[in-house]
Amino acid sequence: MSALPYFFEPTIQQSSTHFELSEVTSKHCIQVLRMRAGESLHLTDGIGNLYTASIVEPDKKKTVVKIELVVHTPAPTKNVCIAIGLLKNTSRFEWFLEKATEMGVTKIVPLICERSERSNLKEERMRGVLVAALIQSKQTWLPILTEPLSVAAFIKKHPAAQGLIAHCEDGNKTALNEVPNSNDCSILIGPEGDFTPSEIEAALAANYLPVSLGNTRLRTETAGMVAAALLVFKN
Repeated sequence: MSALPYFFEPTIQQSSTHFELSEVTSKHCIQVLRMRAGESLHLTDGIGNLYTASIVEPDKKKTVVKIELVVHTPAPTKNVCIAIGLLKNTSRFEWFLEKATEMGVTKIVPLICERSERSNLKEERMRGVLVAALIQSKQTWLPILTEPLSVAAFIKKHPAAQGLIAHCEDGNKTALNEVPNSNDCSILIGPEGDFTPSEIEAALAANYLPVSLGNTRLRTETAGMVAAALLVFKN
């Protein structure tokens, strides 16, 4: 990947020959990077397209670029969905969102669990975290971030070929790194305080497989990152 400046522009179209950058991107290009006419940059729409463009009309609010090349990256063949309990500490949840995006998780579902200490989410701020991580890791597919759901609602609305649940209760569990590979997988990660027995029972009744992430008790955001790494990079 080249060192061209990299920006997220969700409204750009594959058919575009010219495009007016958002005010935020324009300001960064012209006032921060001091870019001038003729200089090149990369844009992505978050749905697989990478645009190579050159500046034709520099402006700190409405820079116009010419599209020189469009390269499409197919959607990931492996769909990994992490459904994770909302955290009281927002910065820790944002850290998880950042790392999940960097690793290539395709969908993130915040869970409102019976033991959750938070039930709301600043969606615009959280999306900003995803976008920043997308730009930093120079990817072209932005993860889907859904509205917060209960465990029961998640199981109903987001069926997967392989459903997994990581919880801290005693019982037979399969180590996550020993679970057979699947191209369509969802895993439930509990909040601080873990899932309640009724939530665990609901997942098991829906044929979710109980899994272990190791021999130590992990923070929610750490468990989410470990699960993401093991599932995304499993061959």
